[in-house]
Amino acid sequence: MTAAVDFYFGPGSRYSYLASTQLARIERETGYRFRWLPLQSSLLISAGHNGRDPFKGETGQYDWEYRKRDAAAWARHYGVAYLEPVGRLDFDPRMAALACLAGERQGAVESFSRAVMSLVFITPGEQLVQEDFERAADAGGLDVGRFRNDLASDSLGRDLEARIAEAGGRGTFGVPTFFLGEQMFWGNDRLVLLEAALRELT
Repeated sequence: MTAAVDFYFGPGSRYSYLASTQLARIERETGYRFRWLPLQSSLLISAGHNGRDPFKGETGQYDWEYRKRDAAAWARHYGVAYLEPVGRLDFDPRMAALACLAGERQGAVESFSRAVMSLVFITPGEQLVQEDFERAADAGGLDVGRFRNDLASDSLGRDLEARIAEAGGRGTFGVPTFFLGEQMFWGNDRLVLLEAALRELT
């Protein structure tokens, strides 16, 4: 069985999207695979800050203008498409996370999560609504009726809560976070360190 790296991500997180664009290459070059674990990053972050949202009224790394410039610079470095969603696109981060979990229930967590992040960070538009996720599910070969029912179910919300609790219990405080065994790597910018660790093991 191929060794795996756990990848906790938020589909509405710019740095989760940016990191995700590098994972297929890392898999090819190291032989490791990534286990995609979607969650709602805002809930994870606020849980780790005693309910306080660190993105509100903060400066430094939490400043929106800084993060917009930084994300655009990373996209140029990676050579990938990127559109800043703030001011361009409105979406419900909970619905995006639930959509990825619904895709996970149908065995398509990676492919469908990539589709969701494409809607958020690549596809121009005004507002994402449930029908957009349903169309993406249909295009990805998912059972749309089952997908729609899962989105409306209380059990999917409980799955989301369980995933956040699982991540927090492992010490995760933001996304993207990667686990190589018990070793944690937080952030898109730690991918170089994760790659180095993987290469040492291959």
